Amino acid sequence: MKINLPVPNSMHLDAITQPWEYGLAGHQVIEAARLADELGYHKLMLGEHFIVPRPFVKFSGGHYFSSSVALGVLAGATRQIKLASSLTILPLQNPVVQAKDWASLDFLSDGRAVPMFGVGWMEAEFTMLNVPFKRRGAICEEYVQAMIALWHSDAPSFQGEFVQFDNAVFEPKPVQNPMPIWFGGDAEPVLNRIARYADGWAPFQVNPEKFREKLDYICSRPDYHGRPLQVFLPQEMLNVSATHETKGDERGLGQWDAARIIDQCHWLAELGVTETTIPAPPLADFDAYQDRLRWVATEIMPAVAGI
Repeated sequence: MKINLPVPNSMHLDAITQPWEYGLAGHQVIEAARLADELGYHKLMLGEHFIVPRPFVKFSGGHYFSSSVALGVLAGATRQIKLASSLTILPLQNPVVQAKDWASLDFLSDGRAVPMFGVGWMEAEFTMLNVPFKRRGAICEEYVQAMIALWHSDAPSFQGEFVQFDNAVFEPKPVQNPMPIWFGGDAEPVLNRIARYADGWAPFQVNPEKFREKLDYICSRPDYHGRPLQVFLPQEMLNVSATHETKGDERGLGQWDAARIIDQCHWLAELGVTETTIPAPPLADFDAYQDRLRWVATEIMPAVAGI
């Protein structure tokens, strides 16, 4: 089981974000990333919205980085930790620009970029960015195909409804070949997309007992690519609803009981989860947070490394 780390102060969700995070400056966010890298955490992860309609701020918050830009900054402060979005709303930006962002990040980080894509759920954000919300699934499908062509073809060409290019050069290519692609979500079109293209899946709102059933569905698709699938579940999300409200699920709460945390990681591994995060209990300040990172690295990570 690999342990990932949500980038602190990268989003403001009442259900997850602790009060001390709101005051973190940029250099402290970078300091936390550097410490996670030194301690052996697997991935840095952060979410993304470009603009949040005010009615949604109560639960979703309004504070988000541009994932590729923020991860690029963190890449320069770290050496081995992977750099992942969780997640990038794929239909909201031109795929040529997104492909360039991720290829640049992967090249300059020596192959550490891991994009996770989703179709989005906040219709008003799509409206503000002039993207047709009801076509987001079709847009996502086409954008993935176009980005794969850009990343891996020496003569990329694509003719679709939403994007077209031909007789073009796209360099530099990502260091990773193939470039890893993850998807978040559990709708049937998402699962079909995972079967065709993905290396990993984040089943954020799926009942954990349904993970195996969903994985069996993915692997049974006629166009399943055959590669092993990684599965990421941030344990905080066990206590967070699709609209970012708390659900009262104690499995998603932070604690200092190492044995209980290790047992929960074993439970998730039995369900097919390969990567997770360890929620933090209420902490006083940034110093306490750094101590928590060290505690997880000492007490939890070695104990779950082999599962």
